[in-house]
Amino acid sequence: MATLKYGVSAKKERALYEKMEKLGITESDIVERFVRSRGHGGQNVNKTSTCVYLKHLPSGIEVKCQRERSQALNRFLARRILVKKIEDVVLGKESEEQQRIEKIKRQKRKRSKRAKEKVLLLKHLQAKKKKSRAVKHDPSEYE
Repeated sequence: MATLKYGVSAKKERALYEKMEKLGITESDIVERFVRSRGHGGQNVNKTSTCVYLKHLPSGIEVKCQRERSQALNRFLARRILVKKIEDVVLGKESEEQQRIEKIKRQKRKRSKRAKEKVLLLKHLQAKKKKSRAVKHDPSEYE
């Protein structure tokens, strides 16, 4: 595999290539084009093509990245986004992103009536405990 320099650490680059290999993505499957970016970045953005467009031919997934001012860094980030999208398609429900979304859905789901009653009962029990611990003082003690 040809080593591309993306302006990131070798560890991050290695992790990306390992993930690509695990999913069966090769550089020959990816069409890469460079487009002029828009927005912040001043003259650098206006004069150079820092926006990276990637298309994975077997799946048809397209990615565009212009997050950074550096083309090399955008190439790395675009590949990372592409790998994540392909992983979501390949793994479906088992993907990390999908699991995270499902967890959030479970957390936001309304509690059942029974669960609400249980929580309320526990709160009442705690309140009774605290009340029983309270020491009752006689105001005449402090005179």
